[in-house]
Amino acid sequence: MMVLGTLLAAWAGAHFETITSIDAAGDKVFDGFGAIVLLFAALGLISVTALNMYGGSLTLISAIDSVRRVRPTLSVRLLTLALTAALSVIGALAATAHFLADFNDFLLLVLYLFIPWTAVNLMDYYVVRRGHYAVAEIFNPRGIYGRWGWHGIISYLVGFAVMVPFFSVGTLYAGPAAKALGGADISLFIGLPVSALLYWWLTRSLDVEAEARLARAEAAELERAASEHREP
Repeated sequence: MMVLGTLLAAWAGAHFETITSIDAAGDKVFDGFGAIVLLFAALGLISVTALNMYGGSLTLISAIDSVRRVRPTLSVRLLTLALTAALSVIGALAATAHFLADFNDFLLLVLYLFIPWTAVNLMDYYVVRRGHYAVAEIFNPRGIYGRWGWHGIISYLVGFAVMVPFFSVGTLYAGPAAKALGGADISLFIGLPVSALLYWWLTRSLDVEAEARLARAEAAELERAASEHREP
């Protein structure tokens, strides 16, 4: 569908106006092809929208469950789906006038959120714990990892905070450091090392070897349970 859309947009030329242009360009192939293209495009949009709503619902339920235990009953899922849909409609209506520019700014904001998260995860996996995790303990709020990973949360928030002056988000926001650099956005090169190094420093007191021993014992128990065809 993306390749077809590209071809139709090229055929439509400089006066491309989304739906009407796609319909007209499709009809250049043969009469009625534009309507067929729009039908399949609509089906694709429906499936993608359904997946987006589903993902948003799961995210909301997970976020609530982190603070207060919640069972994902049918009513809870429907409520979170409705809330996700309402927020999506509000965002779409608000961004209609300058959609492409607003969407680009949104993607930049999402990227900013991922930068310190990536730094903490990579540092934890490759340097701090070196890939050794007691998986069952992750789901135990009173286990070795606890309910909240404060080392990671603090590192994330600090890393994000020091990135803010370097943000350059189109016409939405430009930090003082970004302005001084002529609009250049180097926040990636600030947030990554700050979050990573701070996380490494905060986790120096962790008994990683004890965690590794527990992870190995857990893995051995899982192997025994698998060989005996029983639940661990």
